[in-house]
Amino acid sequence: MAIVLGPNRYGKAETRLVRVHRDGETHGLVDFNVSAALSGDLTATHLTGDNSGVLPTDTMKNTAYAFARKHGVGEPEAFALLLARHFVATQPQVHGAKVSIESFAWDRLGPHSFRRRGDHTRTTVVTVTEEATQVVSGVTGLVLLNSTDSEFHGFVQDEFTTLPPATDRILATAVDARWRHRDDGGDSADWAKSFEGALDALVGAFVGTYSYSLQQTLYAMGSRLLEARPEVAEVRLALPNKHHYLADLSPFGLDNPNEVFIAGDRPYGLIEGSVTRDDAPPATAGWWL
Repeated sequence: MAIVLGPNRYGKAETRLVRVHRDGETHGLVDFNVSAALSGDLTATHLTGDNSGVLPTDTMKNTAYAFARKHGVGEPEAFALLLARHFVATQPQVHGAKVSIESFAWDRLGPHSFRRRGDHTRTTVVTVTEEATQVVSGVTGLVLLNSTDSEFHGFVQDEFTTLPPATDRILATAVDARWRHRDDGGDSADWAKSFEGALDALVGAFVGTYSYSLQQTLYAMGSRLLEARPEVAEVRLALPNKHHYLADLSPFGLDNPNEVFIAGDRPYGLIEGSVTRDDAPPATAGWWL
């Protein structure tokens, strides 16, 4: 039986990058968390410790900072494409580069004053190989809640089922969504408009869907995004069910007409799924990870 080296990659994770764009007295602020990973002809370093083909991860970190100064920092998709293409183009032993960015938003309070926005985090994952380029945008930590217009009943019941049917319940989730673009958008791509449009579609579908299951809501959200954004080929969602349990107030002589709830922590239901166009181009393997 032979033992062989399997797929591998290496890189620099979570490079914190803040770029101040100074335009007179009015400043702009970009706040990124950048991770880069390279794959390719790296067998020697694993088997013999020969590092002649290894670009140091410290160099990858420095490249992010240098590019922020030389090229500026705008939309995360554009910056990730710039970095990934650089690593593949300049390192012959590198056949693929994956750059992931978390983008933290700040609200302007004045010409040079800002307040960190904490309701969600924008995400980007760009994969560049010698054959293809893939751009995946997304959002994580987007907490949404409907206080009514949600039911859950008609489910399978066996000897271990204790959950009662619900005809009026709170539906809450923390959206983790990733959507894959048809292509890299070219130099004229309006990544900001695309992201805001996708976010509006997700939120609008959650608000406007009378839900009989979180699965139904997931499909409605994915469908709305694809309908609204023709540049998107596929969307994948992970929706934890943030349970709210009706508090029993009977020991205190009080009724509870669906008004007082206990917000559950764990365990929780986790609903995951993808919604795609039937003519969507194939994805790079593992893009959902």
